[in-house]
Amino acid sequence: MTNTDKHTFPDVQGGGSLILAWQIKNKTVLVVGGGEVAAGRILNVLNADANVIVVCPSSGLNPEVRHRIDTNDNVTHIDRVFEPADLETLPPTNAPPDMVLVAVDDPAASTQIWKLCKEHRIPANIADVPSECDFYFGSVHRDGPLQIMVSTNGKGPRLAASIRKWIGNQLPSGVGNAIERIGELRVKLRKMVPDPADGPKRMRWMTKVSDAYSWDDMCALTDEDMDNLLKFYQSGSAPELHVLKAMRGGKVPEDLDIFDGSFGFSIVA
Repeated sequence: MTNTDKHTFPDVQGGGSLILAWQIKNKTVLVVGGGEVAAGRILNVLNADANVIVVCPSSGLNPEVRHRIDTNDNVTHIDRVFEPADLETLPPTNAPPDMVLVAVDDPAASTQIWKLCKEHRIPANIADVPSECDFYFGSVHRDGPLQIMVSTNGKGPRLAASIRKWIGNQLPSGVGNAIERIGELRVKLRKMVPDPADGPKRMRWMTKVSDAYSWDDMCALTDEDMDNLLKFYQSGSAPELHVLKAMRGGKVPEDLDIFDGSFGFSIVA
């Protein structure tokens, strides 16, 4: 291998975590504990549409955890301390949990639960003990469908929160709504052109559309605008927003040929 070849690829840094968007919708998450940390964990997994089993004596539940139990059908409370059998079968599914989150002020008990999770091959997170975690909770900025996580690999949670706030302040307003509209356009496009063989063309066109409009333009797209925009798919072009506005109400601007993409208005070709 030549020196030039060595500089073609990025260097391996090591020491990091594999950051993923873990889909846990309808999965069962066991939360051991009922204090402030447990409350944060419960909110995180409920935001991901998981089913939560809280194992903790009622005396140990803080107000937020009690609120989740009383108001959310996806949260079940078992009023007792953790038992090893909880990793084998849990109501209402009578099956093992898919994930375990431990948030109790008992290091010895936490370590024991961690070891049991390893025996059962269940991914687990032991609060405030990075060495006993299969995964970490980062600091997350959320705006609708947009989620940005900052992780320090368990080294500086408070610093992660500061960085997350800074990133959130740099983002343009309405970015979540813009992403929502683009997501709706993708759904419409897939229904219009469902053949898997058209996947690469769909991706290229969606990339062009995403690059053609500002965040504000994307937020301003109406359902009619998106239907009109789809008419430009076959030509592989993305019209400027004022062209779509001119097409509202079923109008076709003068000299506009939506089928071959050639017309008097400018487009991103």
